[in-house]
Amino acid sequence: MRIVANLVAFQLGWFACVLGGAHGLPWFGVALAAVIVGSHLWFAAQPAVEAKLLFAVAGIGSLWDGLLVGTGLLAYPSGMLAAWLPPVWMMALWLLFAMTLNVALRWLRGRWLVAASLGAFGGPLAFYTGAQLGGVTFAEPTLALAVIGAGWLLLTPLFVWLAARLDGQAPVQDAPVTPIRSPEVKRHV
Repeated sequence: MRIVANLVAFQLGWFACVLGGAHGLPWFGVALAAVIVGSHLWFAAQPAVEAKLLFAVAGIGSLWDGLLVGTGLLAYPSGMLAAWLPPVWMMALWLLFAMTLNVALRWLRGRWLVAASLGAFGGPLAFYTGAQLGGVTFAEPTLALAVIGAGWLLLTPLFVWLAARLDGQAPVQDAPVTPIRSPEVKRHV
């Protein structure tokens, strides 16, 4: 049930961000993403650790998307804060994606080729779908999707690796308890 809730929350946030960005309402998706990510952290076993993962993935992903924007491969209709950054709603999407890594995508751990393949296929598919909804345009679609696929091929295993090390969904491990030995009582019979 937790995995389904994680996927549904991600998809709701994804559509809110992309459609908000496409229709000049970038902060709508950001606001919904903040509620979703906040809820995710609220229910995390170790919220601070999970937050480190979310912000690490969002930072790396935003730098990657900023590179794509800077090279002119991608253009977004709204939400740009700086020419070298992706729009604010794309940064929110990175946070939403990151929250799936220790829940719905946990099964990718140790499956590096599957993670790379999923990234190489899923990344371009998400961008293509976003373009169909008006959230992004490509200067040269084939080249842009190929570059996106290559980036996600490398980034997805990296993010899965980071998630295994920053697993805020795992219960806090208690320190091993050493039993206290009581002094032996001698019995006289």
